[in-house]
This record gives sequence, C-alpha cells and structure tokens, in this order.
Amino acid sequence: MELNKELLVNLTEVNGIAGNETQVRELFKKETESYVDEFVQDSLGGIFGKHTGDAEGPKVLMAAHMDEVGFMVSEITDKGFIKFVTIGGWWSQVVLAQEVVITTREGKEIEGVTGSKPPHVLTAEARKKPIDMKDIFIDVGGQSKEDIEKMGIRPGDMITPLIKTRRLNDTPFLLGKAWDNRIGVAVAVEVLKHAKEKGHQTVLYSGANVQEEVGLRGAKVAANLVQPDIAIALDTGTAGDTPGMTKAEADSELGKGPQVIVFDASMISHKGLRDFVVNIAEKHDIPFQYTFIPGGGTDAGSIHTAQAGIPSIAITVPVRYLHSTTSVIHEDDFKNTVRLATAILDELNSETVAKIKENV
Repeated sequence: MELNKELLVNLTEVNGIAGNETQVRELFKKETESYVDEFVQDSLGGIFGKHTGDAEGPKVLMAAHMDEVGFMVSEITDKGFIKFVTIGGWWSQVVLAQEVVITTREGKEIEGVTGSKPPHVLTAEARKKPIDMKDIFIDVGGQSKEDIEKMGIRPGDMITPLIKTRRLNDTPFLLGKAWDNRIGVAVAVEVLKHAKEKGHQTVLYSGANVQEEVGLRGAKVAANLVQPDIAIALDTGTAGDTPGMTKAEADSELGKGPQVIVFDASMISHKGLRDFVVNIAEKHDIPFQYTFIPGGGTDAGSIHTAQAGIPSIAITVPVRYLHSTTSVIHEDDFKNTVRLATAILDELNSETVAKIKENV
C-alpha cells in the first residue's frame, strides 16, 4: 500500500489528551465520512464509523484510541509560571527542557517550554536523582499571573508536546509525537476504506475510544454501546531494539511486523481469536511478532470483560520511546498492520466467528 503521509502528519500533529480529544475526533470523521454508513459516538466521545457488509453478519469492533499522553494546567503562579498535572504515564526525565503547546478553552495555542532548577544550584546528591514532576514548570513568557490569564490560559487547559512529524533522514523510520495511538487511528481509517472498496460479511465498527491513557476508560462504554461479537484493539507496543533493552523487558523490533499480543497486564488474548489472527497472518505471509507485555495493557483489557465476555485481542505497532515527547515507528510495521487488519476483516463471517467463540 502507498503511505498516506498527509493522514499520518495530520493525525499526529493534532492535539488530544484524555478527556480532550475533540481535534482527533473531528479529523477522524473528516477522513472517513465517505467510507461509512453512519457514525456512532458514545457519551464520553469515542467515535466509530459503521459500515455494513452483511446486515445479518457478526458485529466486529476494531478500536484504536484517540488520546495521547500529555499534561493539564493545574496552577498559575504569581510570577507567571504554569504548574501542571500529568495525563497518562510519564517519566520526569523526558519532560525537562521540552517545547509544549497549551490549548485554551477558545482553541488558542500558546507555546512554551518546560523548566526546572538548573543543575548548578543542586547538591551533588540531588543531581543523582530523577527530578520530581512537581518541581517542573512551564514558561510561556509571562511575568505575572495576570499576564497568563490575559493569554486565555486557565486550569484544566490541555498541554501537549510541540514537534513536527517527519521522516528520519530518508529512512523508513518516522518520527513524531503521539504515535501512541494515532497510528492505531490511521489503521482504523484504512480498515474503513478497505471495507467500502472491497466489501465484507460483517457489521463493522472501526474507530477510536477515548481516555485509554488514564485507565482504559472509554473502551468500557464503547463496548457496552456497540456490543460486538468480537473485538480487536489497534494500539502500539514497546519496541525492544534499542541499546540496553533486554528481551525480557520488550521482545519486539521495528520493521519486523505488527505485534500480536498474547498476554499483557490487562488481558490474556482470546485463544480462538488469537489462533484465527495468526493463521491469517501466516496464510498471507504477513510478518508479525508474538508479544508479551507484563507491565502494560490496551483497550482490549476493558472490552473483553464487557457484557457476557467479548472475545478480544490487541494488534499493535511497535514504537520506540513510548510516553515521551517524541517517538519513532517503522512505516512497514504500519503497512503490515493494515494488511493484517484488512485480511482479518475479509475472512470474518457468521461461521468463522462461531468457530472463534468455540475455541476457548
């Protein structure tokens, strides 16, 4: 498939932390409106394009998540500095000296930079320790609380990293913020395009949940709304191919294909669905990687316990430098994730779903 560069740039450069995903949701609708029968939206903001191939076929949910890790304004100091809370999991060391953008309630974007005490004034012992997140602040060039309020900044405003998405030095590696999980959203878009062009034998709901990064919250309501027969989470996973990483910490490499999650902290993937997915990948010579993530989870972790239990699995794109201000993916992993997701859709029907459910 040809890489839709504009789609990937647009998806990664819009801003959307948990609880503030409007920009992403509107972009998804714009990109998919010609592929869907209708949009289905839950009350927290999760959005899915519905495409009916066979009205009597099984309901299939393919769900990415829209939200990225970021921050939220919590306090404006008298001297015009901004304190914040983290939204999603962050390590304080990757937050220092980074450019960010604050989005006000009116949609105005205010650029700033994170700061802290310089090392020159720290004790030798303090320099050895990671900085406490509460000691990091944001400087937007104000000199008083009034200056900041005149800019339109208020507590609760969204803060996100400021970085341009781009190809790394004419290689297949792509750098940008929010690959977790806008690359999953891009897969969901491509699945709807394929469904429209090629047809299928299901009632497909492909789209994205909200608030994954704060506890897989949006997936709970989406699963109850759609009530699918089976579900596939389209997400990202940790790559283990950088210096110092061990296979026990992360067992995947960029460029080796999508990750089929066998086990993570939120779910053991459904055996029947896992076997079905693997068989399809092998049948179509789609490279993939078995992956075990004992310290993390995906929206499938919420979906699979909804209703009376929904057979679920996560298929993820490996990413370097997750939950930092920037991250890196390999374009072939994205393409092969799309190949796998669409090949799965092609072979799903009432008979195959019944067999999947029997294999527990």
